[in-house]
Amino acid sequence: MYSPTDLKKGTVCQIDGQPYRVIEYGQKVMGRGGSIVNVKLKNLVTGAVIPKTFKGQDKIEPAEVTNRTVQYLYNDSATYFFMDPESFEQFELAAELVDEASGFLKEGESLTLQFFGERVINVELPKNIYLEVTYAEDVVKGDTTSSVLKDATLETGVSVKVPAFIKVGDIISVDTTTGEYRERKK
Repeated sequence: MYSPTDLKKGTVCQIDGQPYRVIEYGQKVMGRGGSIVNVKLKNLVTGAVIPKTFKGQDKIEPAEVTNRTVQYLYNDSATYFFMDPESFEQFELAAELVDEASGFLKEGESLTLQFFGERVINVELPKNIYLEVTYAEDVVKGDTTSSVLKDATLETGVSVKVPAFIKVGDIISVDTTTGEYRERKK
């Protein structure tokens, strides 16, 4: 069982039989009265975000969530297809569940699916992913007075801001949580 102070950002817990992930955490110390913890929880089944307040003595049940490494195969815009590389079992996920991860999915890449019971509740990408630049805007020569950023389109179709020296064909690392450029592959 979790105490309220264990509910840091990213913790997965179970409330009323539903899995929730903590997306915001705040604690107030109330002098002799102990402390209260205010959190925002995202329901991993429905996607709804709710605020919740816990007192110091409350107990919160951890969610029985399992992770499985899978390989991304392809999509048909409404459904995404994945395969377990060990059992060759295939999974179909609706585009709504894949959500913002869709911009970083590259055919053949490995990622993690989170299960609550037998139901897929989340797609977890690696923290950083390498993608090829397929389009990059031209930069005005001599414009080096500050850190100039330009738009670039990657092989998955997602657009990111990159430094001026990035050109078409470069392989770059992108942070999948923020969607920001990290570095050029050497």
